[in-house]
Amino acid sequence: MENGVRPAESMRCFCFSRRHRLFLLLVLGVVLFVYCTNIRDMGSEWNSKEWMKNHSMKLLTVFGKHSTVSKNTGFTGLPDGNTTAELPEATSVTTTQEPPTRRVTKETLETQNGRRRTAAPYVSPGPYLVEYPYEYHFTINEELKCKQEKPFVVLIVQVAPRNRAHRDVIRSSWGSEKLVNNQVVALFFLLGMQTGDDAEQVHQQLLQESKEHQDLIQGDFVDCYKNLTIKTMVMLEWLNSCCSSAAYAMKIDSDMFLNVPNLVNLLLKAPRTNYMTGLVAHEGAVLRDPNSKWFLPQDIFNESIYPPYALGLGYILSLDLTTKLIEASRHIRPFYIEDVYLGLCMRHLGISPTEPPSYSFHVFPLSYNRCQYSRIIATTCPQNVDRVWIWRDFKRPGPHC
Repeated sequence: MENGVRPAESMRCFCFSRRHRLFLLLVLGVVLFVYCTNIRDMGSEWNSKEWMKNHSMKLLTVFGKHSTVSKNTGFTGLPDGNTTAELPEATSVTTTQEPPTRRVTKETLETQNGRRRTAAPYVSPGPYLVEYPYEYHFTINEELKCKQEKPFVVLIVQVAPRNRAHRDVIRSSWGSEKLVNNQVVALFFLLGMQTGDDAEQVHQQLLQESKEHQDLIQGDFVDCYKNLTIKTMVMLEWLNSCCSSAAYAMKIDSDMFLNVPNLVNLLLKAPRTNYMTGLVAHEGAVLRDPNSKWFLPQDIFNESIYPPYALGLGYILSLDLTTKLIEASRHIRPFYIEDVYLGLCMRHLGISPTEPPSYSFHVFPLSYNRCQYSRIIATTCPQNVDRVWIWRDFKRPGPHC
C-alpha cells in the first residue's frame, strides 16, 4: 500500500479515469465532426457564437446518447423553425417572387403607432447571397413626406441604427440645406433592425428620434454589412412607392461631405431618364481571395471583370430607374456587394452609368480646404475631423477661392 491508497482503490480510480478519458475523446470527436461538416458552408464571415447558437441542440442530442448530464441542465432548446416571429406593424414592400422555406427568429418590437405584427420569417441563403426579392415591411416610415414637400432630389443616407451621432452631424451640416437654387431637397436616413441584447432599447430610441426629426425609414431586415444589397433594394422600393414624384435621388454614406449646391447644379442639367452617376469603376477585377472583404466565389459570379458600376459611397439616379432596377433584380442573383450588384442590374437593362464631371467624387478623403471643397460634389471625410465645423466654415460669407 503506497501513499495510503489500497491496490483495489487504485485500480478503481484508474478505470474511472480511463472511462472519462474515452468519453472526453468521444465528445471531442463529435464536436470536430459537426464543426467540419458545417464550417465549409459558412464562408469568410463565419462567426463562432452564431455557429454555437445554431448547432447547440445538435450537439446536445449527440452527447445525450453518451451521458445523462444534459438532462438536468435546464436547457430548453432553441427555436425549431415553427416559432412565429413578431415584428412591428408597417408598410409592406412587395415583390412577385415566392420566397423559399425560412428559419424563423423571434423579435417583438413596437411601431410608430404602437401596434405589433407578425413578421416574415427569415433564412440566410448563404454567405454571399442575400434574401431578395422579398416582402419587407417598414417599422418606421415617412410615407407622406415626399408628397407634402415635393422634392427635386431626395438624399438617402444608409446608416446603422445605433449611429445617432452620424445622423446628428449630417442634420447639423449639409443635411440642413432644404432649398437650393429654388429646388427642394429632402433628407432621409435608411436603417435596418438592430440585433443583440439592446435591440429593444435601440428601437425605442429610434421611435423617439423619429418623432423629433421625421426623417427615419426602418425596414425589418437585419442591419449588417452583408445585407447592404437588401438595404439598397428596399431603398429603391421605398423611393418607387413613396417618392416617385421626385426627379432624382442620391444614396450617400454617412461619413461623407456633400456639396449640395453643386449637386443640384449638376442635376438641373442632367437627363431625367436612365441616368446614374457617381464615381464610376471600370474593369474592376472580381476578387477570388477568400481573405478579401469583397471575395466572391466563381459559382456565384463566373466572370473575371465586373461591368461598370458607381461606387456605393455616393451615387445619383433618376427616379425612373427605381422601377427598372427592381424589375432587373428579378433576373440577377442578389449577392452582398451592393454597388456591383446595381451595376449588374444596369447592364441587364442595357444602360451604362454616366461619367460625372471631373473632380466631383472622391473615395479617398480630401483634406479640408474651402477652395477645394467648393469644386467637388462629395468626398469621404478624414477621420477624427469636426465635420460640423467644416460645413460651417465652408458656408461662411466670402469667396471660397
